[in-house]
Amino acid sequence: MRGIVASGTVVLVILGIGNHLWWLAAVALLYLYATHGRGSPGTPPPPGPGTPPAPDSYRAYRERRDRLARWERRYRREHPFEVRRQEREKSR
Repeated sequence: MRGIVASGTVVLVILGIGNHLWWLAAVALLYLYATHGRGSPGTPPPPGPGTPPAPDSYRAYRERRDRLARWERRYRREHPFEVRRQEREKSR
């Protein structure tokens, strides 16, 4: 990406010898790269369909963690053979 921006800037500077609008385009290109390029932190990507939203507080995190632990304990209690089979496959 950096090479494309550098070569684009050089081309715009060369074209700017006859027309000063190309110089402005080169400056605008460098400005956009500096503000929105790879080096600057952007906004985080939106969560996917399977990822839950981030918890607002530690209490929300704890409640979610406890709810998940209760669900896992219940699943292990109600499906002991399936749990053992999954553990055997995981250890292989």
